[in-house]
Amino acid sequence: MLINEEIRDREVRVVGPNSEQLGIMSSKDALKMAGEKNLDLVKIAPQATPPVCRIMDYGKYRFEQAKREREAKKNQKTVDIKEIRLSLNIDTHDFNTKAGHANKFLDAGSKVKISVRFRGREMAHPEIGEALIKRFAEACSEHANVEKQPKMEGRSITMFLSSNKKPTK
Repeated sequence: MLINEEIRDREVRVVGPNSEQLGIMSSKDALKMAGEKNLDLVKIAPQATPPVCRIMDYGKYRFEQAKREREAKKNQKTVDIKEIRLSLNIDTHDFNTKAGHANKFLDAGSKVKISVRFRGREMAHPEIGEALIKRFAEACSEHANVEKQPKMEGRSITMFLSSNKKPTK
């Protein structure tokens, strides 16, 4: 936004501090009018013919705008993605422990990425990894929905789970 002396247009349409139309005048006259009221002349619609300028307290406007942005940022919810890595020859207890961790993450409102990495000759049997990852999804089924189906990417299979409950604060 251009303010005060930065406005180089010959004629501008001027809007007062209380949104009243003050008419079309030269930018010098508009700047003088704003100066008399100890306010700033701000160009709010440069594409219009003639450009529209408003008489306002620009510092206060910027402060209010920053305040609104901070408020909006405070109300924003960020979604964390937690990753759980499995191996093809995982034992039952380890599997249950990792499923428990995933359920805890899901209850907290995070998304969970499950990945199975194939090493060496394990690449010859991707169906075992897919069965393992589907079994993991079933173990977490009461806490999660499958957001993204298992997909083979290079030497690993990945799948995303999202919580099926409202996050608790």
